[in-house]
Amino acid sequence: MPPRSVLVTKRIIDVVAATIGLSMTLPLYPVVALAIKIDSSGPIFFRQTRAGRLIPRRANDQDPTPRCETFTLIKFRTMGVDAEKKTGAVFAKKNDPRVTRVGRFLRKTRLDELPQLWNVLRGDMSLVGPRPERPELLVDFALAIPFFEERMRDVKPGLTGMAQVSLGYSGAIPDDSVLAAFRETLSNPFGLEEAEGALADDLRAKLLYDVAYTASLEDFRSFLETELSVILKTPIIMLRSAGH
Repeated sequence: MPPRSVLVTKRIIDVVAATIGLSMTLPLYPVVALAIKIDSSGPIFFRQTRAGRLIPRRANDQDPTPRCETFTLIKFRTMGVDAEKKTGAVFAKKNDPRVTRVGRFLRKTRLDELPQLWNVLRGDMSLVGPRPERPELLVDFALAIPFFEERMRDVKPGLTGMAQVSLGYSGAIPDDSVLAAFRETLSNPFGLEEAEGALADDLRAKLLYDVAYTASLEDFRSFLETELSVILKTPIIMLRSAGH
């Protein structure tokens, strides 16, 4: 459990940053809303249930399935309406055909995430932390990747985070990443032919960064250094993405 000094400081940063962020980005909302409406029919905002902090298991609880707090996440809509009607819950992938033309730009620049500043202000999320997964997918990830659910222990999900500023959108390891040298170890560790190129490979990389961030919360100095580093890198990542 992070010390109280970390929790209080983190919440102050969240409230101040979310308030400033909302006041600066609200003028963009009508422009983004108009673009979404022109590009495809449907609502401007997209709401979805996401998993938050891990709920501690009781001593007599025999159910191994991970359970987390849940909340309603809000984003700008980037997919067509009823995108999962035929497939059910599936993880978004690179060049996902369900994503609209405007949606591809919003995802590339991370502008689709801006409404989540409301989630940060409400206390559902923090500015920095592991990305919140969908509860139904979290169970599958936890079964496929040992200790995957531990990334959410004693920490709120974040709008941005170490994994987001260090890896690709899905968690793919860039060639200039410090993890590039360990790509073969992280990818398909059991050498199963049918598992080659699986989503779990990217999620293992994200897990390493998320656990490292969670560990940084145990000490005030390491927390502050890590928190400010991620916050300062986030707009740079957004600008780089917009230029590609």
